Amino acid sequence: MSHAATPSSSAASAQHLHLFSPAGVVRSVVPLRRAVKRLEALGFAVTVDEGAHAHHQRFAGDDATRLAALHRVAEAAPEIALATRGGYGLTRLLDQIDWALLARSVERGTHWVGQSDLTALHLGLLAHTGSMSWAGPLALEHFGRSQTEGGVDEVTQDCFVEAMSGELEAVGFRTEAGFDGLEEEGVLWGGNLSMVCSLLGTPHFPLIKGGILFLEDVNEHPYRVERMLLQLHQAGVLAEQSAVLLGDFSGWRKSPLDRGYNLKSAVEHLRSVCDTPILTGLPFGHVQTLVTLPVGEQVELFANGRNVMVAWG
Repeated sequence: MSHAATPSSSAASAQHLHLFSPAGVVRSVVPLRRAVKRLEALGFAVTVDEGAHAHHQRFAGDDATRLAALHRVAEAAPEIALATRGGYGLTRLLDQIDWALLARSVERGTHWVGQSDLTALHLGLLAHTGSMSWAGPLALEHFGRSQTEGGVDEVTQDCFVEAMSGELEAVGFRTEAGFDGLEEEGVLWGGNLSMVCSLLGTPHFPLIKGGILFLEDVNEHPYRVERMLLQLHQAGVLAEQSAVLLGDFSGWRKSPLDRGYNLKSAVEHLRSVCDTPILTGLPFGHVQTLVTLPVGEQVELFANGRNVMVAWG
């Protein structure tokens, strides 16, 4: 994996980072406090939204509370709007979000960052306004872990800081053999596979042609991953892309019925019915080590042997 040099703390010090909770409930303030401390140590000026600790059932407050928080952050337009966690909840808000307000915040310099359930926000923003956002870490998951839980991953941290400072211009990874010499370009988009499929057929699904689609998921058995990928294929989405990048698909359990069937089998079947290049190995997903990716940005993809580079800027 390649990334640019780590920016100085003085570069990050000018950036206001606002933590907010648009989806799942923050179950404990301890990891949130830990995340704030670590982000401040990186030089960010951190603010925690007044609704970050709200709770209603499994959500970070009822729908009105979370929608108000989202709009409040957009109006403040901090340099970085980082979600505390994903979970579930943004789907409930999509029809009510003031997308123009969010787009104005991006124009004023806001980087909306997150993953998992935040995929709905990224893709909705792209579909309605064409504005860019960032698929990247979550505050609790990647900056709030205790040392016994693994702490903060250095690559994840450096990549995030570099992306927020504007110094990150490319990410690299290793894929399977067979793609040497591949060169493609297009709009980078995607995120969590379940969320992408849930938006299909709605006004919040971006109609991207010739794009670079990246996908990941967690706790989904390979047959469910295959089914969702086939849904995108049968809907014509995959055929319209220049390439598909698959990230991490972890957390599933083997079944006695599998008999050798696994994620590799699912990908092989997809490749047999889809002509679009499908590359595995993207370091992104529900994992500790992940890159930060610009959703909605024009990128170039190069493969040299098994080494792949995705570059922008």
